[in-house]
Amino acid sequence: MSGLPKISVVTPTFNCVHTVRETIESVRSQDYPNWEHLVMDGGSTDGTLDILREYPHLNWVSEKDEGHYHAMNKGVLKATGDVVNILNADDCYRPGVLRQVAEAFAAHPDWDGLFGDIIYVDGAGREIYRREEAKFDYAVLLYSGVCYVIHQTLFVKRSLHDRHGYYRHKDLKNTCDLDFILRIGKAGAKIGHVREYLINYRYHQHGQSADKRITANMRREDLLVRGALGAPTGWRGKVLRFIYRAKRQAQKLVHRGKIDLVPGTWKLRKHMQEKTEFSSNIGLDKL
Repeated sequence: MSGLPKISVVTPTFNCVHTVRETIESVRSQDYPNWEHLVMDGGSTDGTLDILREYPHLNWVSEKDEGHYHAMNKGVLKATGDVVNILNADDCYRPGVLRQVAEAFAAHPDWDGLFGDIIYVDGAGREIYRREEAKFDYAVLLYSGVCYVIHQTLFVKRSLHDRHGYYRHKDLKNTCDLDFILRIGKAGAKIGHVREYLINYRYHQHGQSADKRITANMRREDLLVRGALGAPTGWRGKVLRFIYRAKRQAQKLVHRGKIDLVPGTWKLRKHMQEKTEFSSNIGLDKL
């Protein structure tokens, strides 16, 4: 383990009794020893805390917060690792992920962060589809309208947060991760990509991702975040979206030997719901 980084895993929770145990176990079962798991709970009342108490290795607190991005910030600030990752309370690491990530950082000491590929699963853990990416490209992320860097697969050095800040939870409700990713991209952070499936990302009735109200708000905030960084709207925006979505597929063809014939939103469409069952300290469940 000499020379390999300590990894801090931050999990925000609020009434996540249905899924948090599986998330915790996915971290605990990793074959890499140098990690810590911090759970920032927003004051759960559904039995989540009873589960957390079963795991003495966890570093956790439970108190009213200002939403899941605020909880993420609290966890990052408490983290003592060289590398930080946000693992939501309904998502799970794939086997061997932390070792793969640590070895990638050791092999590329110039990287400020890295991200990987993802498997979307349903509420029962059944695979929906697999998504593979090519590389981190700030212009593609800004102009294509697609945030293909999923924050659960994004591992960043703590020093990157020290230089560029945290999640703007007071300004945004659903797109603080996109905002952070674009900010570090604009700043020239060197983000590598590993060709490994790192996360099982769950679409289910107790989560926000499958809620159409949340995705609608994400689209509204997405336009604000991109616009603030110079992405135009109107016909110029549409032309740039076409160009940079084509560039993303060209990068996939060069680096992965394949392209996306069917958009991921189509593959996830039947798993979306008008209204899912989740709790929110900032009223997202009342949208």
